[in-house]
Amino acid sequence: MIITMKKNAPKQEIDALMGRLSDRGLSVHSSIGENYNVFGLVGDTSVIDPKQIEANPYVESVVRVAAPYKKANRLFHPEDSVITVGNYRIGGNEPLVVIGGPCSIEGLEPTVKIAEAVKEAGGCMLRGGAYKPRTSPYAFQGMGTEGILAMCEARKQTGLPIVSELMSADKLDEFVEHVDMIQIGARNMQNFDLLKAVGKVDKPVLLKRGLANTIEEWIMAAEYIMSEGNDKVIFCERGIRTFEKYTRNTLDLSVIPIIKEKTHLPIIIDPSHATGDWKLVESMSLAAIAAGADGLIIEVHENPECAWSDGAQTLKPKKFAELIAKGRSIARVIGRDIA
Repeated sequence: MIITMKKNAPKQEIDALMGRLSDRGLSVHSSIGENYNVFGLVGDTSVIDPKQIEANPYVESVVRVAAPYKKANRLFHPEDSVITVGNYRIGGNEPLVVIGGPCSIEGLEPTVKIAEAVKEAGGCMLRGGAYKPRTSPYAFQGMGTEGILAMCEARKQTGLPIVSELMSADKLDEFVEHVDMIQIGARNMQNFDLLKAVGKVDKPVLLKRGLANTIEEWIMAAEYIMSEGNDKVIFCERGIRTFEKYTRNTLDLSVIPIIKEKTHLPIIIDPSHATGDWKLVESMSLAAIAAGADGLIIEVHENPECAWSDGAQTLKPKKFAELIAKGRSIARVIGRDIA
């Protein structure tokens, strides 16, 4: 971080500010010029709020020369992180994981049936919403604990690890006990209390990008989790809200190389929520694989037109299997495979 002080800044003001920064564990290096005094800070500057420093009338500007995130930063962790979920390893040069399942869990028998179809098609994990955040308070809100237990039975019968969305910290113990990977949804990406809570448990976390959040805000959300001790974070791009109306959201595939450049964490793509249209899911999945994604999470249902939620963006098992077969060919072109 570089702080530029105005030339007319009194020495006692400079000394006081730099003293406060030194007290916070930072080293201060000065460069005195004709018009400005420039001070470089070395150390963990993530503890410093630039806006607070800029409130000083004698400060001209504050510029970060490094990203505010440390634990997620590739600069401090050059090698790729590989996160284990069940028997699968996600990230690095490991085979891609393809996660499939319904938007909403609809009962024990349908869940087991879909899990069997996902496994037969080549999927390696089961996704499903037991607690459903919905735009309308009158829409179906999920089966809750009953849905989680239905997924557990599906795991028992198929061996597929399960992924489900946690809505609030009061359900965390239930998820730690039953779920293999905890999903933090787009609406909760900046629910900092929830991020801190999942940061205190030893469980992989799938962190979805918020509806209108920048990449840095997304990475900082991961930093919240990691700062509490849980470094098992996987990013999930699910599209962002733009002015475009032809798709549900706008899928930002550029985040794949950016996340891999800026961080050491894996990234999975959700083409279902991004496009909102099952006809677009395959092409966006193949594009994501080509761009270097570490996996896909796709909505699958045997009868999408009767699904309790998001049927329009859901693939039937046959189409899901075709996507995986094509995806495997794309993956091999870039030197990878699908688990």
